[in-house]
Amino acid sequence: MKKILFLLLAVLLAFSLTSCKKEDNLTIGISKIVSHPALDALEQGMQDAVLQEYPEAIFDLQNANGEISTASSIAQKFNASKVDLAVGIATPTAQALVQTLRDIPVVFSAVTDPVGAGLVTSLDKGEGNVTGISDMTPVFEQIQLLQKVAGIKSLGHVYSSGEANAVVLAELAKDACEKLGIEFIGTTVTNSAEVKQATQAIINRCDAIYVSTDNTVVSALTALADVATQAGIPIFSADPTSVAQGQVFMAWGFDYYKMGLASGRMVIEILQGANPDEMPTRFMTSAQDIDLYINLDVADTLGFSVPQDLQDAASTLIKNGENING
Repeated sequence: MKKILFLLLAVLLAFSLTSCKKEDNLTIGISKIVSHPALDALEQGMQDAVLQEYPEAIFDLQNANGEISTASSIAQKFNASKVDLAVGIATPTAQALVQTLRDIPVVFSAVTDPVGAGLVTSLDKGEGNVTGISDMTPVFEQIQLLQKVAGIKSLGHVYSSGEANAVVLAELAKDACEKLGIEFIGTTVTNSAEVKQATQAIINRCDAIYVSTDNTVVSALTALADVATQAGIPIFSADPTSVAQGQVFMAWGFDYYKMGLASGRMVIEILQGANPDEMPTRFMTSAQDIDLYINLDVADTLGFSVPQDLQDAASTLIKNGENING
């Protein structure tokens, strides 16, 4: 009897040590397409959420710097090192992970159209080892709000032809403009270095510039904003996290740090046994996840009057260089 008890204790001890070792060696690979404030905030939020549950977790942080070939190399690196789970921040890096990792769970985040991007075949469930969170943004409502405040008749939009999410959002922006009676003036870029020149090419034909959650353009937002500011043209951004050092007039969209926290919670569920195939794509639908940014200094410079109800609703209201609603 004592021998049996001793053997049981030995097995339990070995299992306990193996479990602890697994947690201590837990490695999560994170691949993002480019570094800019929104994606950096998402990356940090995801880590913060996971570390609350797994304080010893190790993160392999990789940045593709806008290069699809680099995104593929990162995916191969994660596959070779056998990370416990991989996170793809933005569409191109998520696509690279899904194409390479077959036996490792993949969580995508900040992907506008996961079905169109080929990550999943349905929003109602995962796809084998893949699931994640979409950052589909309310394009029509954003442009409608800009029209209400600025009375625009034409809207310029610079977007990346190589980002599936950017192309989808450009189509939504075009449709919104048609419904609202606004002339849509779109132009494409293939990399962030082209953003300034593309903006210069259309700036004299626009009443305002709309910036979507396009990683290529957002990473060069300062260059776009410099052109628009010099021309006296307001910028409306779908990304309140990235506001180009106070040059953006209005921004309305997700808090990407909160999206990171939500992504981290999804990661934890999978690490604790949830099956990605049974997990539908999630969306940031709570009002608490949406932020409204208004820069009254820019409004004054451009001669716009912002209704008081919008000023009251703003989570960030800039006046004299400071957030008076914070």
